[in-house]
Amino acid sequence: MKILVIAPHPDDEVLGVGGTIAKHTKMGDEVYLCVVTKAYTPDWSEEFIKNREKEVLKVNKILGIKKTYFLDFPTVKLDTIPQKELNEAIFRVVNKVRPDTVYIPHRGDVNKDHRLVFETAMVALRPKLGGAARKVLSYETLSETEWAAPPTEDVFTPNVYVDISDTLKTKLNAMSAYKSELKEYPHPRSLKSITALANKRGTEAGLKAAEAFILVREISR
Repeated sequence: MKILVIAPHPDDEVLGVGGTIAKHTKMGDEVYLCVVTKAYTPDWSEEFIKNREKEVLKVNKILGIKKTYFLDFPTVKLDTIPQKELNEAIFRVVNKVRPDTVYIPHRGDVNKDHRLVFETAMVALRPKLGGAARKVLSYETLSETEWAAPPTEDVFTPNVYVDISDTLKTKLNAMSAYKSELKEYPHPRSLKSITALANKRGTEAGLKAAEAFILVREISR
């Protein structure tokens, strides 16, 4: 089975899907990652940018990701990119991978890049005869999903849970590789917070640890 994870920024894939990715690769599935944005100077240093690329590749090895597609759109500036250009870029990745299952960010995240990637992914993943992904799920991203202003119709209300009891450690190791993004507790992007969320989602489903998703679409063939 082919899996595609679409991440607005590096580390979103670990925060939202890290344990599930590790579970997929452990079962022999091919997992592909699409990182939509990239840091740029002078807002970020050249050293930071080069180091970030190394972090992504290290995470790929830890999680077993087969290939990463870098679209290199400017971070926190996706609203300056013509929608058609963004749509076509993500569609090209979808067309190359032809995934069975796709993970995309939640539509209600506080970060606008996340919301735009959700909308663009939905365009790229429109059902087409013989070519549609069988399953599309949206994931939650610590420090983005839970900080959206309530109450809204776009609140993250999961209806799919994946048991990551055996892969939580791998997820934490992958997040540790993102040294530029890892924070100290009680920040959401801390190992303790990531563990706490996994445990909480686990208790919601009678599991020790879980990642939660919203099922956007599923097609049975």
